[in-house]
Amino acid sequence: MLSAMKAHGLRRGIITNGFGEFQMKSIHGLGIHDYFDCILVSEWEGMKKPDPELFHRGLERLDVTPGTAMFVGDPALHDIQAAKRVGMRTVWKRNDRWEESDAGADESIDDLSELIVMR
Repeated sequence: MLSAMKAHGLRRGIITNGFGEFQMKSIHGLGIHDYFDCILVSEWEGMKKPDPELFHRGLERLDVTPGTAMFVGDPALHDIQAAKRVGMRTVWKRNDRWEESDAGADESIDDLSELIVMR
């Protein structure tokens, strides 16, 4: 999925809450670091989701506007509702921890591979 997005020229970023070194080790361990144009880790940015400034920072670094951006996440408050307040299109990755009705996302998916057809 990440290869296909990269091949289509879509800009990709990560916004994650957590400790910088730990999060980057996880991202490198998954082998996905090179698929992203921008990675923002809350500890290094000095703010956490759902702070709208963190989302604005990501948009700025990717050189995109909120209206052209899509944010995919799962925690309803920290991801979906926060990105929506900034003006981004939101996609909720369904999971067992939250109810879909809590997310209030524009769209919902079960698998990240579904993003390829959404553009």
